[in-house]
Amino acid sequence: MISRRAILGMGASALVVQGLAPAWAEAPLRSPRPAPRPGAYGTPAKGAAPAPSGDALVDAARLGGVTSYIVLDAASGTVLEAREADRSMPPASVAKAVTALYALERLGPSFRFRTRVLATGPVQGGIVQGDLVLAGGGDPTLQTDQLGDLAAGLAARGIKGVTGRFLVWDGALPQIPRIAADQPVHVGYNPALGGLNLNFNRVHFEWKRQSGGWGLAVDARGERFVPPVRMARVQVRDRDAPLFTYASQGSEEDWTVASGALGKGGSRWLPVRHPTTYLAEVFQTLTKAQGIVLPAPERVAALPQGAELGAVQSDALPDVLRDMLKFSTNITAECLGLRASGAGDLAASGGAMTAWARSAFGVGNLHVDHSGLGSDSRVTAGDMARLLAAARARGAGLAPLLRNVGLRDAKGKEIKGHPVRVMAKSGTLNFVSGLAGHILPPSGKELVFAIFSADVARREALPEAQRESPPGGRDWTRRARNLQAQLISRWAHTLI
Repeated sequence: MISRRAILGMGASALVVQGLAPAWAEAPLRSPRPAPRPGAYGTPAKGAAPAPSGDALVDAARLGGVTSYIVLDAASGTVLEAREADRSMPPASVAKAVTALYALERLGPSFRFRTRVLATGPVQGGIVQGDLVLAGGGDPTLQTDQLGDLAAGLAARGIKGVTGRFLVWDGALPQIPRIAADQPVHVGYNPALGGLNLNFNRVHFEWKRQSGGWGLAVDARGERFVPPVRMARVQVRDRDAPLFTYASQGSEEDWTVASGALGKGGSRWLPVRHPTTYLAEVFQTLTKAQGIVLPAPERVAALPQGAELGAVQSDALPDVLRDMLKFSTNITAECLGLRASGAGDLAASGGAMTAWARSAFGVGNLHVDHSGLGSDSRVTAGDMARLLAAARARGAGLAPLLRNVGLRDAKGKEIKGHPVRVMAKSGTLNFVSGLAGHILPPSGKELVFAIFSADVARREALPEAQRESPPGGRDWTRRARNLQAQLISRWAHTLI
């Protein structure tokens, strides 16, 4: 089985098999580079060679494109060191830090998503005298096990069927078939989203080599419930490329997969483009297992009025955000941003967050969505750091919700138990890498930083077939992350 956290942790390269693994602005902003303080948090003793400069570290990383960074004194906002900090850069998933602040202000920390089951008439002898309505609230974190428990709760109330229809309402959020149009069709981190979502709108595809062919299974598995799925089908084709093809007939989804990539067996999560149909089918299967017979689901545009028979609530917003920031779940960011803005599509919703960031913090960010997956979003390192520092000064800082990425040694390994904490949000696209957050030493002299590296020309030259795992991409990302660790170590050793 697969847990909710396992699904959460599956990012852009979430795959388990052989073959299937998954415009620039102003002049540079500079500040003097301070000399190291001997002995501070493990810096070289007096007489040892000085730490490399930030420019030297960037040059040694050999990333191409542009690297920009800035580090501020959190309390005063004083720039302590910077390079190209006014350059507009793609933020990748660092944009989720802005989304988190936006959601907290617009929705409030007590906000929870709710998915409800309503009855439009009374229950007599276990039969709803009217329609049963599954009403979504846009919850991006809803999982099969929660849906199974909801069905079990209805059975515990004695529900056995309905005299009317089984209705589904998904109008809490707009229906969006995929987050970004420039991603490969099969990647699970680019699903559809709407008012009803399940398993991050991904379906589990599993295959095993058998005598004379393949054993294939498509399901919506949780830890305790593994309902099969009929609306998404997969067939194996005798080819090496393309890896997957996708076609939609009405609300049914047909996939083909290249036999040359399958090996002996494996599994992966595929995106769902019709999440309402997906969730309604799974719920009907789960209720049937509880002895509740429902007719075929019907989608309705307006929410019917009715008595609530059961509901599933998400975690409170801070916990949802903590998971979103840790596991970088794109669908969570988009659903939260859309719920916060009330806009009818991602472009308008990203624009609303852009205007909010400008009004609230005076920054010039451009957001085309809330996850950072869209390649046209732009921020500067200077604006990102100033936004984080300003949020901290207002008492709404993100540090408590961010993951401690720690300090790392010369080999890139985290130094366990180091007294300096680095609470940060990372972001990665092909040949784009970012990290922004807070450096928290025991001394209390907090720093705020942002680092962005991007080789946009190299990224834009990639054909679609290479965008999931481009040649040289893994090594580039490793070097970009090593550079981030080296810069943070330098600042912790010389500025605190």
